Amino acid sequence: MRACVPLIVALLCGLAWADLYSAPDSCRGRCLEAFDKHHQCHCNARCRDFGNCCEDFESLCDHEGFSHSSDAITKEELQSISEKIYRADTNKARKEDIIINSQNCISPSETRDQVDHCPEPLFSYVNEELFSKPTYAAFINLLNNYQRATGRGEHFSAQQLAEQDAFLREVTKTAVMKELYSFLRDQNRYSSEQEFVNDLKNMWFGLYSRGNDKGDSSGFEHVFSGEVKKGKVTGFHNWIRFYMQEKEGLVDYYSHIYDGPWDSYPDVLAMQFNWDGYYKEVGSAFIGSSPEFEFALYSLCFIARPGKMCQLSLGGYPLAIQTYTWDKSTYGNGKKYIATAYVVSSTQ
Repeated sequence: MRACVPLIVALLCGLAWADLYSAPDSCRGRCLEAFDKHHQCHCNARCRDFGNCCEDFESLCDHEGFSHSSDAITKEELQSISEKIYRADTNKARKEDIIINSQNCISPSETRDQVDHCPEPLFSYVNEELFSKPTYAAFINLLNNYQRATGRGEHFSAQQLAEQDAFLREVTKTAVMKELYSFLRDQNRYSSEQEFVNDLKNMWFGLYSRGNDKGDSSGFEHVFSGEVKKGKVTGFHNWIRFYMQEKEGLVDYYSHIYDGPWDSYPDVLAMQFNWDGYYKEVGSAFIGSSPEFEFALYSLCFIARPGKMCQLSLGGYPLAIQTYTWDKSTYGNGKKYIATAYVVSSTQ
C-alpha cells in the first residue's frame, strides 16, 4: 500500500494540520522530548533543574508522576517497545488473508462533501478463518453488546460481563500483551499482572457518560465498536468491525485520504464511510492487525502519553497515535478512562 497524501496524514478525526506540529514556546506535543538548544524553552524531564521549562510544562507534562526522570517513558523506549509488539503479532493477517480495494483517494479538503467515490466495497476478500482464533472470537463476541447511540445507558448482562473477562483473558495470553506488560512492569507502572489486567478492564470497559444518560459509553465501545453522537459517527477505528458491518450491508465505503506505506499487514487506512445512515468524515484504522495488537498499542499510548501524541515505530516506519482522556469522571485513585485512541499520522 502507498500513501496518497504526502508525508503526514492530516484531518484525521477532526485534527487540523497545525495540530501535528509543536509550538516553539509550548510543551504541547513535546513532553519528554530530547533537549534541543534551538528551542526557546524545554519540556524534558530535567528542564526544572535548569530553570528552562516552557510555561505550560506543569499543566501538560508534569501530571501523574509521568514526567519525573525515574518514571519517564522516552520516545526512544516507545519506539523500541512498539517494534517488539509489531514483531510479536503472530496472529495478524497474512498478505493472502485480506484483499483490499481502496479505490479512490481524495484530498483532505473533500472529506466533508459526503460523496461516495467508490462503487465497490473496501474488502474484496477476508479469510474468515482468522475469526476462529481465540482473541478474534473473543473480540467479536463483544461487538454486539453496545447501543451505538450516545445518551442511552449501557446495561450488561452476566454473560456480557463474562465476555469482557474472556477477551482480557485471551489477549493477555498472547506474546503481544506479554511484551507490553513486561515493559510496563519494568517501567514501574504495575507490580503484578493482575493489577495490569484490572486496570485495563477499568480504563477500557468502565462506563461513563457522553450524553444525558449515565453510563452510556466506554473506551472499548467508542474506539472499536463505534458510536453515533449528534448525527455523526464517532470512534469506529477497527477493521474487523468495519468488515463485518460492510458484509451485512450496513457500511458503505466512500473514499480514503491515506493508505499507509506498509507492504504487509498490519497497514493503516484513513477513510470516509456511511454507517447505516450516518457519516464518518475521517476514520483511521489498522488493517489486518490482531485484536491484541491494537489493544496493546492503544493501551501503551494511553498509559505513557495520556491525552498526547504518542510517537511509535512499526516495521521501521514512524507512526503516531493520539489518545484522549475522559476528564468528567474517574476510577480507582483518580485514574481516567480512555475517551478515544486512533492513528493520527505516518510518513512515507
